[in-house]
Amino acid sequence: MLIPRQTVPALTVETLGGGSFDLSAETADFATLVVFYRGLHCPICATYLKELGRLLPDLKERGVEVIALSSDDQERTQQMADKVGFDDLKFGYGLPLTMAKDWGLYISTGRGKTSIGIEEPDLFSEPGVFLVKPDGTLYFASVQTMPFVRPHFQEMLGALDFVKKNDYPARGEYTGAV
Repeated sequence: MLIPRQTVPALTVETLGGGSFDLSAETADFATLVVFYRGLHCPICATYLKELGRLLPDLKERGVEVIALSSDDQERTQQMADKVGFDDLKFGYGLPLTMAKDWGLYISTGRGKTSIGIEEPDLFSEPGVFLVKPDGTLYFASVQTMPFVRPHFQEMLGALDFVKKNDYPARGEYTGAV
C-alpha cells in the first residue's frame, strides 16, 4: 500500500510522440497528476480522459503536470488519444502490470468485447489517480476496483486551490498501531 508523504514506486513508460516519461525527472511546480486508465476498450475511460483534457489548462495553472497511461500498446494508446482529442494530453503506454501492482492498482482479466465492441486485453489494470509531489512523495491517491465512480477532475481543481492556499498536508500518513 502506498503511504502519503512517502516516496512512490518508480514509474517510467514510453509516450506517444516519442520519448519516455520518468516520474522521478518531473519538475511540476505543485505535483504530477498520474492517471492510470484501463485501456482503449473502456468507454468510461475515454469520457474520463476527455474531462481531463478539457481541464488541462486549469491544472497547469495550478502547477500540476499530467500524464495518462495504461498497459495498452502504442497502437491502442494512439487510438485512445485520437478518440480523446486533446493533443496536449500526454499519454504513456506499455505499463508493465508488475509496475501497476507496485502502485496498488487492481488487475482484471479480459472478458471479451466490451459494449463498444473492442476486445479487452487478457490482463489490464483498473483505474487509479495519484498526485505526486516534486520530491517523489505521494500527496493523494484514489484506486478503483471497477471502471465506475472515479474522482472528478473539476472537483480536484477546487481542492487544489484549498490545499495550496492553506498549505494543507497530505493525509493518511500514519502507519503506527491503532
